[in-house]
Amino acid sequence: MCIAVFVWQTHPIYPLLLLFNRDEFKSRPTKPLAWWEGGKILGGRDGLAGGTWLACTRDGKVAFITNVKEVEKLTQAKSRGDLAVRFLEGKRSAMEFAEEVAEEAGQYNGFNLILADLCPKAMVYVTNRPKEDKSFVTEVSPGIHVLSNAKLDSPWPKVQRLGDSFKELLHERGGDLPMKEMVEKLMMNTIKDDEESLLPHVHPPELEYHLSSIFVEKAPQLGHYGTRSTSALCVKTSGEVIYYERYLENELWKEGTVTYHMDMDRGEEEK
Repeated sequence: MCIAVFVWQTHPIYPLLLLFNRDEFKSRPTKPLAWWEGGKILGGRDGLAGGTWLACTRDGKVAFITNVKEVEKLTQAKSRGDLAVRFLEGKRSAMEFAEEVAEEAGQYNGFNLILADLCPKAMVYVTNRPKEDKSFVTEVSPGIHVLSNAKLDSPWPKVQRLGDSFKELLHERGGDLPMKEMVEKLMMNTIKDDEESLLPHVHPPELEYHLSSIFVEKAPQLGHYGTRSTSALCVKTSGEVIYYERYLENELWKEGTVTYHMDMDRGEEEK
């Protein structure tokens, strides 16, 4: 049950600043932050299905995805993590790809997908839930947004906690923001919702209680499950991209950082 907070096109230094917690079974094979084969895509990778939860490209594309919290699921659904990869590998605009995804939305379990393109300053949100809602594609407005396991900016308590804390930190620090400090202050928050009425009421209350924190320490009802990694992706107006990841590997927390400059010329070959 992942959660992400980001500011889009309203910060004086960062056109995009994103923090992302990935919650997953600890036994699921995972590759940490690195350039993929070919050197175009940068991100972590699901070692089982080959997709990603958050990744970016040298030419200014970013994609990230969360699951929608639901009980009923398709048994033969396509991999949701592959949607982000298809966008990053392809040449379609964010809106073009979003509309394509909307046409095949029924082949996937519930998802929230954000597609960003820094060159034309475009960001699009795609979801396939609720099924009755046919307006699956929405342009994301400039500002601060939080995405968890319901629709973008749904007023869940953990969403509101993270959004408020993020806004406060941006106001306090103003300029350059140290990524590790942001991760520690915002994304490692383990406060849970004790009041049952605040929970989403999708799963049993005892499970939702453990999933109600920004950083999920454990969920005994699911086995060895919790926050596997925290990412911070900073894109500066200069074109510099800084991608930091703190991740769990063999029960030990490790970290890595990759820095590069976006190639804003789409016609140029990848360097």
